[in-house]
Amino acid sequence: MNFSSKKVFILFFVSVVSSLAFAQSKSDRELILIDKDWRFSFGHLFDTEKDFGHATGYFSYLTKTGFGDGPAAKDFDDRAWRKLDLPHDWAVEQDFSESGSYSHGFKMAGKGFPEKSIGWYRKKITIPETDKNKIISLKFDGVFRNSKVFFNGYYLGTEESGYNGFEYDVTAYVNYGGENTIVVRADASMEEGWFYEGAGIYRHVYLQKTNPVHVALNGTYVTSEIKDNNAEVTAEVTLINKGNYKGSIEIFQTVFDASNKQITTVSENVSAPEFYKTNTKALKLTIKNPLLWDIDSPNLYRLVTELKQNGKTIDYYETPFGIRTIKFDPENGFFLNGKPLKLKGTNNHQDHAGIGTALPDELQYYRIQKLKEMGSNAYRCSHHPPTPELLEACDKLGMLVIDETRLMGINDYHLNDLERMMKRDRNHPSIFCWSVGNEEWNIEGNIVGERITNVMQDFAKSIDATRPVTVGISSGFKSGISSVVEIMGYNYLGNGDIDAHRNEFKQQSGMGTEEGSTFATRGIYFTDDAKHYKSAYDKKPRPTFYSIEEGWKFYAERPYLAGMFIWTGFDYRGEPTPYGWPSVTSYFGMMDVCGFPKDNVFYLKSWWGSKPVLHIMPHWNWSGLEGKEIDVWVQSNCDEVELFLNKKSLGKKKMVLNSHLEWKVNYTPGTLEAVGYKNGKKVLTEVQKTTGKAENVKLSIDKENVLKGKVSVITVEVIDKNGLQIPTANDEITFSIKGGKILGVGNGDPTSLEKDQFIDDLELVKITNFKEQKRTDATLPQQLSNYPENEWKIAFSDRDYKNQAPSYIYRGEFDLKNNTTANVVSFFYKKIGAAVAIFVNGKKIEASTEDSQKYVLNPVVLKEGKNTIHIIATPLQKVKDWDVMNTDPGIIQVSTPAEQWKRKLFNGYAQIIIQKEENANEVVLSASAKGLRAGSLNIK
Repeated sequence: MNFSSKKVFILFFVSVVSSLAFAQSKSDRELILIDKDWRFSFGHLFDTEKDFGHATGYFSYLTKTGFGDGPAAKDFDDRAWRKLDLPHDWAVEQDFSESGSYSHGFKMAGKGFPEKSIGWYRKKITIPETDKNKIISLKFDGVFRNSKVFFNGYYLGTEESGYNGFEYDVTAYVNYGGENTIVVRADASMEEGWFYEGAGIYRHVYLQKTNPVHVALNGTYVTSEIKDNNAEVTAEVTLINKGNYKGSIEIFQTVFDASNKQITTVSENVSAPEFYKTNTKALKLTIKNPLLWDIDSPNLYRLVTELKQNGKTIDYYETPFGIRTIKFDPENGFFLNGKPLKLKGTNNHQDHAGIGTALPDELQYYRIQKLKEMGSNAYRCSHHPPTPELLEACDKLGMLVIDETRLMGINDYHLNDLERMMKRDRNHPSIFCWSVGNEEWNIEGNIVGERITNVMQDFAKSIDATRPVTVGISSGFKSGISSVVEIMGYNYLGNGDIDAHRNEFKQQSGMGTEEGSTFATRGIYFTDDAKHYKSAYDKKPRPTFYSIEEGWKFYAERPYLAGMFIWTGFDYRGEPTPYGWPSVTSYFGMMDVCGFPKDNVFYLKSWWGSKPVLHIMPHWNWSGLEGKEIDVWVQSNCDEVELFLNKKSLGKKKMVLNSHLEWKVNYTPGTLEAVGYKNGKKVLTEVQKTTGKAENVKLSIDKENVLKGKVSVITVEVIDKNGLQIPTANDEITFSIKGGKILGVGNGDPTSLEKDQFIDDLELVKITNFKEQKRTDATLPQQLSNYPENEWKIAFSDRDYKNQAPSYIYRGEFDLKNNTTANVVSFFYKKIGAAVAIFVNGKKIEASTEDSQKYVLNPVVLKEGKNTIHIIATPLQKVKDWDVMNTDPGIIQVSTPAEQWKRKLFNGYAQIIIQKEENANEVVLSASAKGLRAGSLNIK
C-alpha cells in the first residue's frame, strides 16, 4: 500500500513551567503540578489486615457513594507513612531475589511478593472558595498499574493499564476553602509486558481548574498542508460544557513562532455546547513561508486557543505543533519534507539505571540526546504509549517517533486505549507512524489477525488520517497481518524472507521495526559465560539472526525499505537473554542502562552520522596476556585507516562502506594508535594506551544534561597519574552531597545486585494485645502505678458510651526486631481520649513539639523484642448515637537510616543522578574510594 500525505499534525502539550503562569492570568484555566509531598506505604495483595482494612466495611465504596475505607477514607491517619515526591517507582527500590520476576529484572516486587505488590499514595491539598464555579479535575500521566483513585473518600474510577493517562472530574466532591485528600491505590501484582515496568505513580500528576465551558481533554487537533510555500493550517478544537451556559462562545486561534512573535490569527462565534455535550469546530489559518520541522531543524510553532464569553476570556489553551510532510513510498522508502530519509532507529523501554521508570523530565532529553549523538533519527516506543515528556523531547530535539499502543483487539478495552493515545499524541510533529501491535504470535499469520488489523487500522484513520499504521511482525512474513497492514513492520531478518514478501506485496511499504538483537557487555572483550558476560565485538547472536552490521547493510542496500529500528538503543532491566539469574538487565543495547556506549555505538556513529569517526576496540590493558593475539577492530567512516603499535605500523587498510576493519595484534603494553585518512589526507587519530595504577576519583557532568535543569547526570571514573581513565577499574565509590539529593546510581553491569537507591527503611509496627481497665480518677498521673492483672479486658469491648468511667488505662505490646541507637522509633498516637498520658516500658513519654500526637521514643527506654505501652486517657464522648468512635491507639514507626550512597565501577565507569534542592545556589557532590584521592564536583 502506498501511503502519501502532505498533511501535518501536532499534539497538545501543556507547558507547565512557562505557559501556565501566563495562561492563569488570562483565563480560568490552571494546571498545577502536584508531585510534591505525597505519603506512601505498602499495603497487601490479599491480607486485608495488612492492607489497612481497606474494603472491609459493611458498605463498600462500590455499594454506597463516599464509602472509601481504610487509607481511601478522607481522615485516615497517614502520618507514619513515608513522605516522598513523584514520580516514584517502588520496584526499583527493592532488593534482588532469584525468586523475583525474570521479566522485571528479579526485583522483589510484584506478584511473587504480595507485601510489595500494593502501593498506597495519599496527598492533601487546599482548594479555595474562589474556585467554586470552576470545574476541578485530577490528571494522571500514568500509574503502574490497576490504579483506583479516591477523592475525599469518594471513589473516582479504575485505570487498568499502567501506560494510559487519565483524568477524573472531582468538582462535586471538593471541600472548598478547606483540606481535600487524594488517594491512589496501585496494584502492580500483574505484569502487562515482559520487560521491566516499575510500580506506582511513576509519571506526573496535576490538579486542573477550568471554566465550565472549556477546551475538552486533548481537545485540539492541528494539521497543515503546504501549498506554494505557504502552510494551510486547520486548527480543530473540541469544546465541552459542564455548566448551564447557553449563549455563544467566541473562538480565537492564534499562531506564534518560536520567538513568541504572532504569525496569524482567526476567530469565529459558535454556540456553546449543550449541558455535558461537546462541539467541534475547525478554523483555517495561513502561515507564509513556514519553517518546517525537521530532524536537524526541529522548528516548532504554538497555537493558542482562546475562548471568550461575553467578551471575557474564559479559557486559554496552548498546543505546540510543527509543520512538515511525511511520505512512505514502496519503491523508495521514507520521505520527510519531500527529501528521502533513511530511518536509523532504535527501540527502547522506558527505564533507566538507578531510577527505574520514574524518570525526571531532564532524563528524557538526556536519553534522546544520547541517541541523536549516536546518529539515530528515529525512536520506537516499545511497547506501549510513552510519557508525554519523552515526546516533547523528541519534538524539540528532532527525533522521529513510532508511537505504539499496548494490545491488539477490537473491543472498547483495546480501541479506547488506542484512541486515548492518539488524541493525546497526534499533535506531536515527531510522530510519523502509529503502531497498533507487536509480535502477536497467536494471530499474526491467520484471519483473526487480518480482521483485528483492519479494524484497528481503519479506527486509527478515523482519529488521524495524516499518518500511516504499522505492526511489528516476527512469525514469518507470509499471511495474516502481513498481508493487510499499511506499513509492514519486519521484526528480524531471521524470522522470514523479507525480499520474498516484498515481491509479493510491491505496493506495501516496509521498514525493520526490530533488528539486531545482539548480545554485548560494555567493556568486555572475551565472552565469559560463567560470569554472564558477552563480548562487545559485533557477532551474530544466533545462527539465524544477524549482527548489527549485517542488519544495517541489509536495510541500507534496499531503497524500498524505509530503514530499521535496532533492538535496542539502551539496555533495560529484565529479559536478560541469553542468561538468567544473577543477570538482571538485558544485553541488547547499543548503550548500557546508564547510557555509556558499547563499541557498536561507534559503528553506527560511523555510518549513521555525518561527522568523521575513528574508534579502536578493545582497550589496551591486558596484563598477563603479553604476546597473546588480540582482535583489534576499528570503527570508522574514513577512506583508509593505518594502525600503529608503539609507533610501528601494522598496515593500512581500506574501509568498505558500512563495514569495519580488523587486525590481529600480539599484546604488548604501550600505545595502540589509529590514523584515519580521507582523500589521502590524515583527518583523525585515535589511541588506546596502557594505563598506570589508579590514583584519583574523577567526577564529570555529562554534556547531554539539560541546560539549567534541576537534574544532572554525573559520570564517575578513576584515573591514573597522567589523567588516563582506567578501563578495567571496579573500585567501590562512596558518595555524599550538599545542596541536593541523589536519585539513583548505576554502572551498566548486567549482573550487579547492588542497590539502586539508598533510602531510609520504614517499618510500621502494630500495637497488639490491646486491653483496658477503668479508673476512678480523671487526673492523669506522672508515674505509672501497678494495676491488677485480673482486671484487664479487651479494650473497647462492650463499652457503654453513655456511662463511661472518668478515665481508662490501656495496655498494649509492640515488637522491635532490633533496637539500635541509629534507629528512630516514633509512636503516632491516634486519638482515643480527650486528655492523655503515655508510658513506654514504664517511662512517661512527652509529645514532640512538631506534632502533639507524635511521640519520639528514646532508645534507652526501648528493648529488643516485646515492649509495653500504657495509655491513660479521659474518654471521648459520642455526640450522636451512631457516631463511630476510634479504637485504634496508633502505630509504631521504626526508621532505620540508609547506608551511605555507593556503587562499584564496572569496567571503569559508574553513574550518579542528582537533583538540586529548590533554593540551593549550588550542589557539591563528593566521591571517595579506598586508596584513592577523593573527587568533587560543584554544580551551580
